[in-house]
Amino acid sequence: MEVRNCFPGAELALEDLGGGIKRKVAAFNDNLMCVEVHFEKGAVAALHSHPHEQITYVVSGRFEFTVGDKTYVVSAGDSLYKQPNIVHGATCLEAGMLLDLFTPHREDFL
Repeated sequence: MEVRNCFPGAELALEDLGGGIKRKVAAFNDNLMCVEVHFEKGAVAALHSHPHEQITYVVSGRFEFTVGDKTYVVSAGDSLYKQPNIVHGATCLEAGMLLDLFTPHREDFL
């Protein structure tokens, strides 16, 4: 993959995933990816797992996250770590945006 250093937000598509969730893939390379995820109140990111490490930073809003067998209510400024293959998901309690960081990058998002 050719290295790209700048990803102007105005040039990045906001993809409607349905169910009140939209995603914008921001900067990425082979080893790392940054993704904005916008949620409407009540939107649910179904429980799932993947082989990537993931950190989620709450930019705005309020969310209830399940990570493994634990549940957390988080809001702006909070963050979560999800190790590879752990089952996780979220329900949006107040509309907001998450910033997800993945390593390696999510080929299925490109």
